[in-house]
Amino acid sequence: MAMATSASQLPGVPSVESSARLELNGPAPDFEANTTQGSIKFSEWQNGRWVILFSHPADFTPVCTTEFVEFARRYPEFERRSVALLGNSVDSVYAHIAWIRNIEEKFGLPIRFPVIADLDQRISRLYGMIHEPSSVTAPVRCVFFIDPKRTLRAMIYYPLNVGRNFDEILRVMDALQTVDAAGVACPANWKPGEDVIVPAPITYDAAVERAGSKQYQVTDWYFAKRHLELTSENWSI
Repeated sequence: MAMATSASQLPGVPSVESSARLELNGPAPDFEANTTQGSIKFSEWQNGRWVILFSHPADFTPVCTTEFVEFARRYPEFERRSVALLGNSVDSVYAHIAWIRNIEEKFGLPIRFPVIADLDQRISRLYGMIHEPSSVTAPVRCVFFIDPKRTLRAMIYYPLNVGRNFDEILRVMDALQTVDAAGVACPANWKPGEDVIVPAPITYDAAVERAGSKQYQVTDWYFAKRHLELTSENWSI
């Protein structure tokens, strides 16, 4: 198996001696790594897809196992949204393979996505997954939502002892794809099929026009909603 190129050797990728600071709507760093499905370069492997890159503290641990089971169970839902999954932890490829085989044997679910073997913590530190107050040797439970242009659109962090909420992960992905496709915003607790927020007007005349609009559900000039007929269930977004 080919050895991975360290992330800091790639053009435009900063040194990662300490955990990096990523920013929303900034670039998701590129990297090369060994995975359970072979060596990859992230930008090439992504291939124009949405990606959820997530970390787990360690293989053969109970909370992480429940999360991999859930990723496997919901894999068709991510696939329907054209979302690729990519896992990461500091365990070896051999440990990953053994754990995946154990999950498939004990829970009857195939793990169809690659898992990065980040033994030197390069990717973990490149993406700020190592939070030293929690652990200096294992990443916390991070979820990075990366769009087809390799822009980091959302991040969620969970502590070592609390598993992720997969309904929320899917909800965030649906919201991101919806706002991109329809040029709207999503209100608190929004789910596919519910009304969305129309962007507020930015001129006085437009505000006056919006206040009297019959096109939207107008509460006031800055607050209006509309219904979207198309959702992630029947719309290729």
